Amino acid sequence: MPEASFTAREVPSDKLLFRNVVAQLLHGMFGQTGGRIVGAPTFLPAYLFALSGSDFIVGLARSLQAVGTVITPIVGASLIGHRKKILGVTLATSALMRLQILGLSLTGFLLGAGEAVIGVVAFLFLMGFFQGIAQVTMNSLRAKVVPVNRRGIVSGARNFLAGLTSAGVAYGAGFVIDANLLGNGYSSVFLMAFVITTFGLAALAITVEPRAENVRSKQTVLTTLRAVTPLLRQNPAFARFFMVRALGSFGRMALPFYILFGGTRMETTGATLGLLTAVWMLTSSTANLAWGLLADRLGYKIVLVMTLACWTASHVQLLFVDGQVGMIVFFAIMGMASGGFNQAGQNMVLEFGRPEDIPIRLAASGSAVNLVGTIGPVIGGAIVAATGYVELFVTTIVLQATALGILIVSVPDPRRVARRQ
Repeated sequence: MPEASFTAREVPSDKLLFRNVVAQLLHGMFGQTGGRIVGAPTFLPAYLFALSGSDFIVGLARSLQAVGTVITPIVGASLIGHRKKILGVTLATSALMRLQILGLSLTGFLLGAGEAVIGVVAFLFLMGFFQGIAQVTMNSLRAKVVPVNRRGIVSGARNFLAGLTSAGVAYGAGFVIDANLLGNGYSSVFLMAFVITTFGLAALAITVEPRAENVRSKQTVLTTLRAVTPLLRQNPAFARFFMVRALGSFGRMALPFYILFGGTRMETTGATLGLLTAVWMLTSSTANLAWGLLADRLGYKIVLVMTLACWTASHVQLLFVDGQVGMIVFFAIMGMASGGFNQAGQNMVLEFGRPEDIPIRLAASGSAVNLVGTIGPVIGGAIVAATGYVELFVTTIVLQATALGILIVSVPDPRRVARRQ
């Protein structure tokens, strides 16, 4: 079923649309900057490895972060599915997520190495818990305030602005780590991330939200969870897309280990971490602007195909890296691809059915991706411990190539389907 249009009372005026777009852009620029510093495949893995000396602990920590996001998208859908206005819930859940970044910072300042590992893992789990809810509330809000034919460019511009600020902050963060600012360089970086991402939340608060007329009846978390299976059964195209996103997201299995593998090919100082993070963020943001423009013109399927193909190819290139230049090239290709894949997946899911079902579709798709994020790094850590990095990257290539084949052959572009109906 094509995505229905909002009624006249739901569509904001040009003035309100401009204000809401500004809110989205500022929120993306500041909110994503802080989130990317914590989520980057550089700073946190290097910090945890420095504390623990264990590849497995690094993978386990990222997995436990993802554990919190597996079921909580369903919680997010049950919180907002029946509400005609969702801005308040969105702000509250986003604030709770940001507080966990502050916790990450404080553990490093206040605890010894052993206790800090436990503290980091605990706050990552809580961050994931609230992040799963916020993913649903945030994307549902965006679907209400930005028309479908503008979402690509708005999402791309959000990522572009966030990439510019993130790259600058990341590059400076490398020197903060080398200088061991405030007695703990990594904790200082995470404190900086918390402050910046809080500015993004304040920007989101200026949103003027339209009142939805068609909403689902109020449901418990269990009832919402039970609604996922019928949704997949009734919408086979969405079910196949659901599978593609899950398999493609197995790229996250290797994410914490990129920089650890890089450490076997080059020296990894704080400055090197900052440089690689900046490259990752700049290429991701610049490419996302182009991906968004392409999606608005041709739909999200072509973007999903191109980005998944590039992400898979980046892992092939990684197998042949033997120095810093090779790692820079890898982070550039991977950043361009993985960011676009995530952006396309989050937006394409909005187009597979009725607007009132957007929260449940976001929850179902998000839970699948987050389940992969839960088991992936643990499996990745086990593969590295048992065999090595090369075997991990080959496994990732096979899974992503399978997803790419299903996407090309079996998943229709929902926007083109809607035009034919």
